[in-house]
Amino acid sequence: MATVNPIPEGFNSVSAHLVLQDVAKAIEYYKQAFGAQEIFRMPGPDGESIMHAEVRIGNSIVMLAAEMPQFAGPKSPQTLDGTTVSIHLYVEDVDAVYDQAVKAGATATMPAMDTFWGDRYGKIQDPFGHVWGIATRIKNLTPEEIGQGAETFFKEMAENGSACQD
Repeated sequence: MATVNPIPEGFNSVSAHLVLQDVAKAIEYYKQAFGAQEIFRMPGPDGESIMHAEVRIGNSIVMLAAEMPQFAGPKSPQTLDGTTVSIHLYVEDVDAVYDQAVKAGATATMPAMDTFWGDRYGKIQDPFGHVWGIATRIKNLTPEEIGQGAETFFKEMAENGSACQD
């Protein structure tokens, strides 16, 4: 009998599992926005909807699940009118992916900018209510350098009332 790997091939120890109202539309959006590759889809009980799907974005698999209130499952951000999590996506070119995500239908919530922690970083909300932080590492900083940068950033923010940083 073959040995079973406790972490399935292609998965990391922690994987996002997004709850959505329309998994099929989400698959198409993630393909356009992030170059996702569809790996798997499981039809719902009606045979038409998608109950579960998996897509690969970069080197990670993201699971997509249909909202199923009849089974007391988790609710989508659209049902909750918000979300308590943000998905962090590292990419080679944050500006290109950010623009691509917005063109595909996301709402821009924070423009891409150079940050005090060493990333060029921006945030979008996808059409399904999920928040994505998109980043490219541009500087390797020590914890001390990040701390000094944070101190300067928050001081300037308090003085100017602005969250933007160049």
